[in-house]
Amino acid sequence: MHPSSRSPAPTTLVITTMIETPQLTTLPLLRLLQLASPTLPVGAYAYSGGLESAIAAGWVSDASQARDWIDGVLEHNLCGLDIPVLQRMYRAWQQDDSEAVRVWSRFLAASRESAELLAEDRQMGQALARLLVSLDIESASDWVSGRHSNWVAMFSLAAVRWGIAEREAQLGYLWSWCENQVAAAVKLVPLGQTAGQQILAWCAERLPARVNRCSGIQDEEIGQLAPALAIGSAQHEQQYSRLFRS
Repeated sequence: MHPSSRSPAPTTLVITTMIETPQLTTLPLLRLLQLASPTLPVGAYAYSGGLESAIAAGWVSDASQARDWIDGVLEHNLCGLDIPVLQRMYRAWQQDDSEAVRVWSRFLAASRESAELLAEDRQMGQALARLLVSLDIESASDWVSGRHSNWVAMFSLAAVRWGIAEREAQLGYLWSWCENQVAAAVKLVPLGQTAGQQILAWCAERLPARVNRCSGIQDEEIGQLAPALAIGSAQHEQQYSRLFRS
């Protein structure tokens, strides 16, 4: 039989289905990445959180000690104070309860153990408030100035307005702090970039469990106990030679 007289070969119909991820699930993730990014113009890179003084004093001199310092401040400062307060501010913003946010802001300010830590919290909070106003979050306008403006309040406000889930906001807050501390350690110890990434990976594995533990903290249990951080940040205020802001 001549080839031209044969029946045509069956055609296979391929149907391609495009599955789109709804914007409501992708945009909050991208907003969280934006909020936790080191490029966020709030000046976080300018602060070492007492780490520079700890290095100058010889408390931190290698990658292992840098990891221990970061881990200790995470456990005894951020997880005992910042994250429980962030949880309460997040819920207050959800309910448009600005007075509750101010109450917790005053509590947070009173809990900062050095002028440097208080100034860092206030200046970063005011910077984030200005940024949020420029991004059409008008409720941040009251926090652009004022002695009780703080980073936690503005971070939680952004999370609520951008639809970031509470747990993810807490993880993003801790990750952002860890990344800034590791960046400072890489410059100051100094550490290699690989050692810095190893510390970040080590911290990341432990952040979810830490957030889980924070969820059970009662109001009367909120607080922090990090004397080396308090001493280091206070000493840094008078340190003769320093790279980071005081």
